[in-house]
Amino acid sequence: MRQWLAGGVAVVLLAAAIVVLASSQSGPALPPPPASAGFRVAPATAQTLTPPAAERPEPDREARRLARYDRDKDGSVSRSEYLKSREKAFARLDVNGDGRLDFAEYAVKTIAKFDGADGDGSGGLTAAEFATTAVKRKPKATPNCPPVEADDA
Repeated sequence: MRQWLAGGVAVVLLAAAIVVLASSQSGPALPPPPASAGFRVAPATAQTLTPPAAERPEPDREARRLARYDRDKDGSVSRSEYLKSREKAFARLDVNGDGRLDFAEYAVKTIAKFDGADGDGSGGLTAAEFATTAVKRKPKATPNCPPVEADDA
């Protein structure tokens, strides 16, 4: 019995809320203020409706990136413009200038790293020599937390 009563009350409250919301949305519009109220409304002109010209913002990151690649400044990046930086990197690796990379040219940094680590010139790396080839990583930043004080209990 109580469940039916609670359900009935909920339906009545829901209906009342819908009526209140519907009447507040469709209410009559307020009339304009009388002319004798002591203030004037300025007539709308194109000058008052147009916002002032904003200064041109700095180009964003991608616009600057596009400008670096766009060699002929035509607003788009062609395939040759896009690959130009890779051509320069390739040319630096192509030591003999034949337009092809052999393995030694391709792996020049790795070969130099191995030769630098092979301290005894044996052509092989001992465990100690191999350890010197590990990538040097930056240490993780430690949070700026105050040190924990030991309790003297």
